[in-house]
Amino acid sequence: MLLHGIFPPITTPFYPDGRVYLKKLEHNVERYSKTPVAGMAVLGSTGEAVMLSDEERRQVLKTAREACSPHKVLIAGTGAESALETLRLTEYAADLGYDIALVRTPFFYRSQMQAPNMLAFYRTVADRSPLPVMIYNVPPFTNYDIPVELVTELSQHPNIIGIKESSGDVEKVRRMAEATRHIQRSVTVTETFAAVTPRMLKPAGSGNGQGGELIQVAALAGDAKIDTERQGSRPSTPSSSAITVVGGKKTRQKEVGFQILVGAAQKLHPSLDAGAVGAILAFACPAPTACYEVYVAWKEGGKNLATLKQERILHPAQRVASGLSVPGLKYAMDFNGYYGGPPRLPLLPLTSDLKGEVERLLADIRN
Repeated sequence: MLLHGIFPPITTPFYPDGRVYLKKLEHNVERYSKTPVAGMAVLGSTGEAVMLSDEERRQVLKTAREACSPHKVLIAGTGAESALETLRLTEYAADLGYDIALVRTPFFYRSQMQAPNMLAFYRTVADRSPLPVMIYNVPPFTNYDIPVELVTELSQHPNIIGIKESSGDVEKVRRMAEATRHIQRSVTVTETFAAVTPRMLKPAGSGNGQGGELIQVAALAGDAKIDTERQGSRPSTPSSSAITVVGGKKTRQKEVGFQILVGAAQKLHPSLDAGAVGAILAFACPAPTACYEVYVAWKEGGKNLATLKQERILHPAQRVASGLSVPGLKYAMDFNGYYGGPPRLPLLPLTSDLKGEVERLLADIRN
């Protein structure tokens, strides 16, 4: 699965009394589907996933899946403290039609989270997961920072396709990109080299009671070409210029490496230069287009323009996403026409002074 581009880690809307507001979730997902983002991540840190019950997580996953355009990649945050619980939610997300499982590093028994523990956890999940797995490293919340050496070892697993690296350490991104450069996998993409999701290839009539099934994720994954010294030789794959038809859609093959996505909008441009291929950005929840403009300017080689676009969001992203966190992001969404609403206790809404600060920061970043 191709993960290049910008992904908002969507928030979970609540009523004032704390109940999940599913209609507003639908509204936000439908609106994001009309923006140039590559897809959405559901039940990430910004989605207050740790505040939800298991039943609420399933409701959120189901509602977002039903509201999302089939052309957008859907990433499900399924990480839990145990491998067993992680797999249960991952299997549910796969049944709904999600494309990727985003699995955060376990952290509660932090002193026990040594290399053997993490290797066993992620390998067990990846071995059994019906979805490709992304590692989710978010030390600001977990107080655990997965080492580059461990990521490099896990990248060898054919079902671990990338990482969301939210440490904000650009040099770490560079080291990971260099250490995993030997990983090459063939994935299915559109004629114009955009991601292909199983939902895009759903046979005509399957959504109107006439039967039909989703194309399986495995059919799109292609063959992994890992560590050529260990494999002995590179297996042949279709040329990237060859067009084939899958599920009635014209597709082609593209070689991708171990895909590094970052989580700090204020460091997006330097992270892309360091080897990231995209980002899952909390600041993209209120400002998806502004974040996308940095990415597309970089992708098209406009270094000066990318620098200007990065400078435009630098301070707002740092203050709103990193500083004010979920309450700030939710108010910024309200200000920019999405539904943010209140966070769930113990998080508190912004004060009037902080709301005014957010409005000033976003005055030039409207949707």
